[in-house]
Amino acid sequence: MNEPAEAVIVQRRRSPAEITQLVAEYQASGLSRGEFCRQKGLSLATLARYRKRQGQGDGLSGSRWLTVEVAGDKVEPASSASSRLALVLGSGRRIEIGPGFDAGTLRQLLSVLERI
Repeated sequence: MNEPAEAVIVQRRRSPAEITQLVAEYQASGLSRGEFCRQKGLSLATLARYRKRQGQGDGLSGSRWLTVEVAGDKVEPASSASSRLALVLGSGRRIEIGPGFDAGTLRQLLSVLERI
């Protein structure tokens, strides 16, 4: 007979300015994509699409290859003066990560570098 209709929530499309603002909020938040999307009620795919439109893709899709050079084959013991990982960017900037690094700080650093 007459059953009540289910309510369907239809999201309106975001304007380009709203998308720009949302991507900027994500970049400044320091949150993971998943956490940011949960807080904003977005799907991961939507955020990825918005970032791609802004030229800030996640770096995981597409064919972005980086040159990697092994500096040496000798493993040195870890000490406070040495690092286990060093990343030298094309600009000459160097990021060194030693034993016991703080993963949260590294995420924030990478977030900032992605905006440059």
